[in-house]
Parts: sequence; structure tokens; C-alpha cells
Amino acid sequence: MLVTDFIPAEEKGSRRLMVLLHGLGDSMEGYRWMPETLQLPWMNYLLVNAPDGYYGGFSWYDFASNPAPGIKRSRELLFQMLDGLREKGFPTSETILFGFSQGCLMTLEVGLRYPHLFAGLIGVSGYAHEPERLLKELSPVATQQRFLITHGTKDPMIPFEKVKEQVEAFHEAGLQIDWREFQKAHTIAGEEEISVIRDFVVNRYAGTSETD
Repeated sequence: MLVTDFIPAEEKGSRRLMVLLHGLGDSMEGYRWMPETLQLPWMNYLLVNAPDGYYGGFSWYDFASNPAPGIKRSRELLFQMLDGLREKGFPTSETILFGFSQGCLMTLEVGLRYPHLFAGLIGVSGYAHEPERLLKELSPVATQQRFLITHGTKDPMIPFEKVKEQVEAFHEAGLQIDWREFQKAHTIAGEEEISVIRDFVVNRYAGTSETD
């Protein structure tokens, strides 16, 4: 079971939820700034720690050797968590999944394999593990999922061109990805990028009463 912390929306009764998945060596503590920064009073937040310890933080998988077993294990844990959220009254259709770096990889893994439609999926500064295999194992709703994927042209850890090629292959396979490039390293590019994330989230909930 994953360790999580729930931050309720300012507007009571809202079922809208953003699940935040951190990067390598980070923890849920690294994203406590997000609710105040996004300024979305109708949004609940669920901060999640990855399952493995890593130098004072946490990791979703072992990137230094064979990442596949850890990715599969973490994907199954996230599926269980999402199933539990559905049972608690937070439908996947009202849920945004956000991930940075390793969390971005897990967002792609979950978003393309989980059998329920999300409100939206956001991946920042990450990449897809075994994208060819992933495209062969898509869920029945994968081509209906809506993604925002961002990456930095100066990222020293995950090469920009590699990720761009993966996204182009996903586009060709019919996946709906809003791809955004930023002049940044392995980070979030301040308000410039936050505003893109905020707009994507608001647009994914457009037309329903809680954003009025």
C-alpha cells in the first residue's frame, strides 16, 4: 500500500482530484506547494510517496539496473490506489494524474493501461518505458485519454530528442497528447509552465458547474 496524504479542496463536496507523483529521490513533501500555486479552489489533492526508499527520498523503480519489475509493481500499486479512490467517491473521470520525471513515466504507464478514463494526465520531464510494448498493451480507453506532456530542451538527465521521438510515435498511434517544449533543464519552468498546466486542468473540467 502506498503512503499518501489528502489535501481537501477549499470548496466542500468537490470530487475533483489531482494525484501527484514525485520524481527520483523526492517525496510527497516536494509538492506541498502545488495547491497554493495552482489556485484551484475546487481541486482536492493526493500527495503520494513512491514505495522504495532512495537516499532520504523515494523511488518508483530501480533505474540503475532493470527497471521493469519495479515499474510493474508500482503500476499495480497505483491501480489499487485508484480503485480505492473510486470506492471512496473519487471517480477516475474526475481525477487528474500528474507526474514529474519517474512520476511522469508512471503517469504514462498508468494512463495508457488503466481501464478507466481520466479527466486528464500530466507528465513533466519524463519518458516512456518500452514505448513499443506499451503501444501493444493499451487499455480499451487509451486513445480517448488526454495528456499534457512537457519537457525541457536543456534537460541534462533525460535527453529532449529521445522524448520528442517517443511522443511523435504516440501521436502516430492515435494518442491524444498536447506536447509542450520549454527552455529549461530537469525542473518545472516556474509560472510559464505552471500556467500551461493550470490551463490544461481547467480546460479538462470545462463545462461543469464547479469551475463556474
